[in-house]
Amino acid sequence: MEALEEISKYLKSDNRFDVILLALNEVLRLTATADGRELLLKLPEMLKQLVVYLQDSRASISSCAAQTLINITGDESGASAMLIISESDVAIQEPSLNLIKVCLRAVMDKSSTLADLCCMILSNMTRPFHLVDRIITLIEQNYSWDEIVAAFTTKQYNTTGDKLHYLGPVFSNLSQSPHVRRYLMDQDRCIIQRLLPFTEYSESIIRRGGIVGTLKNCTFDTKNHEWLLRPEVDLLSYLLLPLAGPEEFDDEDNDKLPINLQYLPKTKTRESDPDIRLMLLEALNQLCATKVAREILREKNTYIILRELHKWEKDKSCLLACENIVDILIKTEEEIGLDNLKEVKVPSEYTEKFRKIDEDFISNT
Repeated sequence: MEALEEISKYLKSDNRFDVILLALNEVLRLTATADGRELLLKLPEMLKQLVVYLQDSRASISSCAAQTLINITGDESGASAMLIISESDVAIQEPSLNLIKVCLRAVMDKSSTLADLCCMILSNMTRPFHLVDRIITLIEQNYSWDEIVAAFTTKQYNTTGDKLHYLGPVFSNLSQSPHVRRYLMDQDRCIIQRLLPFTEYSESIIRRGGIVGTLKNCTFDTKNHEWLLRPEVDLLSYLLLPLAGPEEFDDEDNDKLPINLQYLPKTKTRESDPDIRLMLLEALNQLCATKVAREILREKNTYIILRELHKWEKDKSCLLACENIVDILIKTEEEIGLDNLKEVKVPSEYTEKFRKIDEDFISNT
């Protein structure tokens, strides 16, 4: 701690450039370890100074501060500490201590060289669920969701080459909030439709996974199931296409599939990442909660895509998720007997038993 307090003296803005940079690099080195990060959280004034240096006009200074803040916010305790500092900021104060505001300002600045690093900070900050609503409040005080979505969906928005891929996980994290989901699924705004193409975005697994996570979160709102599956959104096509392979089906089966999945080329490949495949399957499973969605999934021949996926799949968690969906879809509505499966009250002892069965399947098969 004494050594860290000594370093803090060299972080003062009236020191020489080389001295500040040397001190910042030493702090960055410390944040590479859990012990170093824990120690740093005991010095809130140093944390504030890092936010100040994130806004420095000297690229080497601001970049080093950004990398340090990425490490700090990677821990839940660090994200919480930086949020408290952000909330205490006075709106008119410059340089700002509001890390959320500072990061968004860099993201929205088309000429910023810190945009991607700031997206990573925001991704870290929004990961702990209990911080999400407070962060949403800070976001909405400074920027509109329309502006942020526009930056994310505009090709080559940033002129320096930053890609903003990590906004994908930010959307995924924030869409845990019903407030953000209401915005994404506002039927008059056509927002979710702008995100759908990224389920097949080959350039970045980060962006692709973030958007699939966002779509999965949206399927938790059962009242929107029918709308999500209507032609004007066509969510089912975007969930199934990454799970589809090059298999050939007869004309009758093909004609029942969504138009985007009919007669796929022999070069068609499935989503390579098992975590993303699992999220896609979890989204389909959520859609199976309501009768109207189940009937559409059956009508659109979802079963044959899952059948072929199951033959190909090697990941145990994905296999189980696939089987769970098929088990629902092959039942008749008379056998199911409920419009909404989420209304079933399962005793806690059975919930634990089912969880244990799933764990045993994943570990033993």
